[in-house]
Amino acid sequence: MSVPPPPESIPGARLLFTLDPSVSYLNHGAFGAVPLGVQRTQQRLRDEMEANPQRFFGQALTERLAHTRRHLAAFLGADPEGTALVGNTTTGVAVALQSLGLRPDDEVLGTDHGYGAVNYSVARECRRTGATARSLHLPLSATEAQLVEIVRAGLRPGRTRLLVVDQLTSATARVLPVAALVAVAREHGISVLVDAAHVPGMLPVQVDAIGADFWVGNLHKWGYAPRGTAVLVVAPRWRDRIEPLVVSWQQPSGFPGNVEWQATLDYTGWLSAPAGLYTLRSIGVERVRAHNAALAAYGQRVVGDALGVPPADLPDPGGPGVAMRIVPLPPGVAGTLEGAGALRARIADRLAAEVSVMAWNGRGWLRLCGQVYNTPDEYDRLATRLPALLAEG
Repeated sequence: MSVPPPPESIPGARLLFTLDPSVSYLNHGAFGAVPLGVQRTQQRLRDEMEANPQRFFGQALTERLAHTRRHLAAFLGADPEGTALVGNTTTGVAVALQSLGLRPDDEVLGTDHGYGAVNYSVARECRRTGATARSLHLPLSATEAQLVEIVRAGLRPGRTRLLVVDQLTSATARVLPVAALVAVAREHGISVLVDAAHVPGMLPVQVDAIGADFWVGNLHKWGYAPRGTAVLVVAPRWRDRIEPLVVSWQQPSGFPGNVEWQATLDYTGWLSAPAGLYTLRSIGVERVRAHNAALAAYGQRVVGDALGVPPADLPDPGGPGVAMRIVPLPPGVAGTLEGAGALRARIADRLAAEVSVMAWNGRGWLRLCGQVYNTPDEYDRLATRLPALLAEG
């Protein structure tokens, strides 16, 4: 079966970014890439801050943060009164976990697709409170209905206090049916935390319609915001129980201000986030999404073909619009975290390509992203050179 043609490149898109042209940057999902216009917006705000710090950090700052919060919440379909700006998804997860009030008889249930740092955060909170953590295996090939039934069977009513699920998994690039999973958990009064780190900007979303107790997503990946920009969305019943990781002067105001205000934090990244969404809208939100998803699918096929992976063995992301795809590596290659990190570094050094290499369930996986600054020939070059690199052992 022949590889489908790649999408047409978006004219001028590469010029919006300041990436090194000698490197194929195929790992947008890791740290994102900030458009030049957004960089300049943030620098203007930094200049304003340094010109008069006292004035910048005055009362007007809280109003500017509220404006940014409303702008981002509207884009995500979330209630701005229940939305707080945070540094990243794992920060939002930590805020939610410590606000739950876990007890020794409680259980936090996750899946084996969960993000490593989130798993560490759950483990730490369980150690602190005496609660337990448990993980469910979700097969890559499972249908949405099968995923829902696996989770339904894994819940322990009366014991499971919190279900933690990814809306789009990082390691395996799989969309999970979070709205259906929230509904199943609701049947038993179990709270749900949705890790949506990769969703804002990549996938259309109406956060409030999902109905989760907590929803956390990054804007600095697919929303073109400066790094360190994310949102924590909290359901009404939890808002008066949310406690920040660090108490500061906005503590009396309650959520979301008590979470956002961290004294001398550099807020210019958050204030620049609307410029990132402006860039996305200027190119065309649906145009960007369609291009990136098609390009990631093309990259998966050409690299998969080069490694001898049949098309049927290339995991499907489980939904349209996903701009990340994974390719299984040969057995024995990068099957551990250490091995995955070492291979990623070799690919970067030897092939001038930035990719993500994951170890999931004892096997190595190559994750490729598609973004408007990428071109088909970058995936073609990787496909041509990668087999020889892997053959070296």
